[in-house]
Amino acid sequence: MRKLLLAAFLLFAGTAVFAQQSVSVKGTVTDKSNQPLPGATVQCLTVPGGTATDVNGKFTLNNLPASNQLKLRVTYTGYTSVERIVDASAGGIDTLKIVLSNTDALSLTEVIVTASTGSGNRLTSSLSTSSLKSADLEKAAPRTTAEIFRSIPGVRSEATGGEGNANITVRGVPLSSGGSKYLQLQEDGLPVLQFGDIAFATADIFLRADQTLSRIEAVRGGSASTMATNSPAGIINFISKTGATEGGTVATTVGLDYQNFRTDFNYGAPIGNGLSFNIGGFYRQGQGPRTAGFLANNGGQIKANLTKQFNGGYVRVYFKLLDDRAAAYMPMPVQVTGSNDNPTYTSLPTFNINHGALQTPYILQTQGLGPNGGPYTSQVSDGMHPLSKTIGSEIQFDLGDRWTLDNRNRAAFNSGEFIAPFPASVGSTSAMLNQIGTATGRVLTGATVTNAVTGQAYTGSQAMIIHMFDAKLNNFNNFINDFKLRKDFDKAKLTFGYYKSSQNINMDWLFNSYLTSLDGESAVPLNITTAGGTSLSNNGQYAYGAPVWGNLHRNYNVNYDISAPYAGINLDLSSKLKFDGSLRYDMGRVRGNYSGNVQRSYDVNNDGTISANEQSVSAINFSDAKPVNYNYKYLSFSAGLNYLIDPSNAVFARYSSGGTAQADRILFTSSIFANGGAATAYNRIDQGELGWKLKYDKGGLFLTGFYAHTKEAGEFEVTTQRIIQNSYRAFGVELEGVTNVSSNFDVRYSATFTHARIVDGQYKGNKPRRQADLIYNIVPTYKAGALSFGASVLGTTASFTQDVNQLKLPAYVYVNPFFNYRFGKKWSASLNANNVFNAMGFTEAEEAAITGGQSNIVRARSITGRTISTTVMFNF
Repeated sequence: MRKLLLAAFLLFAGTAVFAQQSVSVKGTVTDKSNQPLPGATVQCLTVPGGTATDVNGKFTLNNLPASNQLKLRVTYTGYTSVERIVDASAGGIDTLKIVLSNTDALSLTEVIVTASTGSGNRLTSSLSTSSLKSADLEKAAPRTTAEIFRSIPGVRSEATGGEGNANITVRGVPLSSGGSKYLQLQEDGLPVLQFGDIAFATADIFLRADQTLSRIEAVRGGSASTMATNSPAGIINFISKTGATEGGTVATTVGLDYQNFRTDFNYGAPIGNGLSFNIGGFYRQGQGPRTAGFLANNGGQIKANLTKQFNGGYVRVYFKLLDDRAAAYMPMPVQVTGSNDNPTYTSLPTFNINHGALQTPYILQTQGLGPNGGPYTSQVSDGMHPLSKTIGSEIQFDLGDRWTLDNRNRAAFNSGEFIAPFPASVGSTSAMLNQIGTATGRVLTGATVTNAVTGQAYTGSQAMIIHMFDAKLNNFNNFINDFKLRKDFDKAKLTFGYYKSSQNINMDWLFNSYLTSLDGESAVPLNITTAGGTSLSNNGQYAYGAPVWGNLHRNYNVNYDISAPYAGINLDLSSKLKFDGSLRYDMGRVRGNYSGNVQRSYDVNNDGTISANEQSVSAINFSDAKPVNYNYKYLSFSAGLNYLIDPSNAVFARYSSGGTAQADRILFTSSIFANGGAATAYNRIDQGELGWKLKYDKGGLFLTGFYAHTKEAGEFEVTTQRIIQNSYRAFGVELEGVTNVSSNFDVRYSATFTHARIVDGQYKGNKPRRQADLIYNIVPTYKAGALSFGASVLGTTASFTQDVNQLKLPAYVYVNPFFNYRFGKKWSASLNANNVFNAMGFTEAEEAAITGGQSNIVRARSITGRTISTTVMFNF
């Protein structure tokens, strides 16, 4: 931390070294009807950097060279980009006006920043990319960050776990474990975590969207294999505002039919001498969209950056503090009748699957033996609790002779907790007692069950065995540096880079077991007493551990040190044909250890007596720690051609091969040898793309055919207690488009059709679990003066719950309407609903099959039912 702060100070103190005669260019960006375009990107191509227009369409570019050949580029989503040469040799310009035409509805002329080896736009590059601005996010009515990703073509986001714990992938690449193994989440061009699928610490847990967000860029396949590490399927990059143009926002959002209160703010401005800043964040409180029974969502974040513009480049330092608590939603019990091929899912009488939760106000704490071998207590209300303190910098300079330097680095100090109730088993009360008796070695014939809150006999016919997932995220610190040098020639661009990262994974698994009633709101803990009068429970907790699963107290303590040189080339083979190619060589050094479980008797509650549930208590067996000691290396490459048929029409082709290293999920499996070596340390994806892009007066179209072959090593999945190892092949078509039906009405749409199969192993020939043939999104929007309204319609066809291909998850569609009204230039109000028709839909399920012709209980994660919110926003 001290070294980073010292470096930042020295960089800013060196202003005089870089100072030359400089000027400012000020102006306004409007559409053809003279309406301002807030958020338009304005760049001077002569020097690195840029700015964005404020709410009145105004912009300022500082520290530009006093030249008669300043080349400006202005881009705005849905409008054709404009490049203009201006003469600033006699001094600054204060009244420049740039008018954009909305003939590029799909933003095909927008310049690509993420995972790009050059400075081409979407039309002239051989990449599949998308960009989302703040207005696009509002239309999706997201309740969590991961719900935003559903608006990106080709992306499959199972965003049903709350504010984090989502499963995210692209184009038929499998979801064989939780998180985003093959797709990387970035913030300002660097990964949030180096691995996206860490158990109980997925990357989206440490990422939030708020008013500091300028835009989201997404790259699917292509150079994502070579321009970043562990991201062969794609990259989603959150790009922050930088304050180059003065302006701010304060917004308050209130849940109208659920408990949520949130305030966002952002302000940025130039402050003279080439300096500008931006600061913002959010804070929220509430139970959330499900009936947790307590304050489940509580916290926020603050982000700030400071930029110094020089003549020929800029230096930026930034900071983020994230301290947020949010409920984690696990699969929940739902009634399923019919057959495996044609099932009917309905809520149980005591559990509303659209709004219910496994959390309960009657179990607010969980106890057991902690990593130090002594008693500990955790607060269930902490839920997913990321604590992230981040400091980083960006440096970009024109070195002369057409060389450009670009360096980004970040140190993130990450820790926290993941605590959530998981239904290990659901069924009749007697069946639950039988499972507990078998797992604990006790005879529970004739045992009685009582309500732990009232002390009365429990008369309910059904109950749940709850495993309280409690993962202490001790140390997930990472340090990342990405260094690039670019050289421009008349018809070529060369990129040379060196990437370095260090990622810690240090966590403890401390699981405990409860018996509760089957309720989706205020489930009560149930105490068990044997026929002989021996009490086995305390507030429903019958075990300090998870005996039904063989007990899972664990410690992971591993460091992943990664180095990756890379290079890229862009060639103009002709005025219409462009080639780009890139290589990356990843080298990993993995060192650490992991420890499993040991059982012992211990007086956990310190009452002086070893109770029945204290006779076999789980603890982490640090005395039998196993080593982790292996290295790995692999080569990734990507190459593509783009042919510009005419200024509005292009085709492209690309082939890529990349890898992603495995992390914690191969520990405790046969993939790790006794000496700490690894059988297979990474997975590979080979991908092909063939696409067509069209820009026309009334809209745009982006059509891509794709192929992906994924080869995986075995990895452990905690919820199913299985080792999953398969290879997969997928073909498909991805569509993204927009049609401007009139000057007031437009329709945006995307769809992805995927034909995916498992190609080896036990389930060869089957569809990968949870992989639908078709996912789609349609967003019609109507604008009438200050009023705009529309809806986001999202849908999916049916899929299978597991690779065995028996029980199906039904198709579903849900609708998110939105209304927005502007009261002048400063005030606006919006109303939106998520799942307004309260549709029922499921993204995953634990059970592979049901028994036809009878009522079954399946544990499944469902989309949240209807939630309505309103937002009041003030722009200044």
